[in-house]
Amino acid sequence: MRASGILLPVASLPSKYGIGAFSKSAYEFVDKLKAAGQKYWQILPLGPTSYGDSPYQSFSAFAGNPYFIDLDALVEEGLLTKEECEACDFGDDPGRVDYEKIYNERFKLLQEAFFRSRSENNQDFQIFMNENKEWLDDYCLYMAVKRRFRGVSWSEWDEDIRGREPEAMNRYREMCSSEIRFYAFMQFLFRNQWLKLKTYANENGISIIGDIPIYVAFDSADTWAAPEMFQFDSSLHPTAVAGCPPDGFSATGQLWGNPLYDWEYHRRTGYAWWIRRMRHSFKLYDTVRVDHFRGFDEYYSIPYGDATAEFGCWKKGPGIELFEVLKRELGDRPIIAEDLGYLTPSVIKLVKDSGYPGMKVLEFAFDSREESDYLPHNYDKNCVVYTGTHDNQTLSAWFDELSGEDRELAMDYLNLYGRDREEYNWEFIRLALESVADLAVIPIQDYLGLGAEARINRPSILGGNWAWRLRAGEFTDELAGKIRKLTKIYGRL
Repeated sequence: MRASGILLPVASLPSKYGIGAFSKSAYEFVDKLKAAGQKYWQILPLGPTSYGDSPYQSFSAFAGNPYFIDLDALVEEGLLTKEECEACDFGDDPGRVDYEKIYNERFKLLQEAFFRSRSENNQDFQIFMNENKEWLDDYCLYMAVKRRFRGVSWSEWDEDIRGREPEAMNRYREMCSSEIRFYAFMQFLFRNQWLKLKTYANENGISIIGDIPIYVAFDSADTWAAPEMFQFDSSLHPTAVAGCPPDGFSATGQLWGNPLYDWEYHRRTGYAWWIRRMRHSFKLYDTVRVDHFRGFDEYYSIPYGDATAEFGCWKKGPGIELFEVLKRELGDRPIIAEDLGYLTPSVIKLVKDSGYPGMKVLEFAFDSREESDYLPHNYDKNCVVYTGTHDNQTLSAWFDELSGEDRELAMDYLNLYGRDREEYNWEFIRLALESVADLAVIPIQDYLGLGAEARINRPSILGGNWAWRLRAGEFTDELAGKIRKLTKIYGRL
């Protein structure tokens, strides 16, 4: 069935208090999606972010980001006052997230709400803790101990708790009992507010496309709680880490630094952790986009300690076996395979054998040196087309940055000659919507025709990313009407 959606991270919503949240503005965005005839809202990972603020480097593969908790809802529940929220300095630019200020102010408020909550008397909270015990206990203890060690990675903790010695675990559970309960209560609030928003979206005909990173962060509860799942040595240091080899974009490659999975361990355990992770994801999302899908076929392994990604090598991943196990355990769930980048025949075969739709990005299509699989006349129906993603330049800025021959190819392909430059973004959007792809997803920045200032992420560049926000009133009724009209013309309503 043909459909379309809009990509907007939760953090980019125009909520009050410095960052997008599960607030009134999120519900209003759902209303706008409905008015625009959309069927999907695609977001980025919802996990708690670490240094660098990337949702792809989270303290947990299962936990949610406390920043997204709606403070106004806590005011309504009597856990905070409006004056307390408004007295905080969350930054003064409604178009950017100031993560340092959010970090310094948000947790003080959330802690105050927790102290007033009388959580020990909350039966729903007790049920939540029991139902999520398999990940929640480790996550909350991890965060509480991390706080005691002034935020450093678990690899720098004292040896006894770093190695999870039973006596140390019991000692810290007792010593940090209040902090542990605080982190659990944050997850309780997060889950309740998110599922309420998701239910509202679903009731209005909007499905949520979530996003899970293939890897977990080294500085995470996942690695500390289960080091046996990863390629670690006896001292709990990685033997190799993840990244990408050198290419046209980076002469030294990309050194992500994430620990690599011990796939033999996962195979022996029947991929139990992956089953848990995907089952958890489908409680939060209707469709799951799996990032860096090619890593399941072959993954790039870089010796631990290397300063660049130049001297890595490709190693075999679990292949189709993992996805056959997931289908057997969870049923045939809707998954999108992020299969961007250089694709070998075996990666192409894996995507095909899985049956999952892959991704097509128009910003990758116009290479004058060769025929591209990203040009719409080469599409198969079973794919998702994007003008660009969170990692790409906005459509308008991308076009301005195109080289002469590539720009000429784009001008010829879309017959842009004589058109108003301000309308070019709409022609590329038309190209995506009219394609045979079953699903078309357009970043809201491209509908708005925004420039480089609205880019979400610049891969391999630390700092300044993940900060762009939609401003209140930018997504107008007029824009929703225009989107709806095109959606209807191209059979996606």
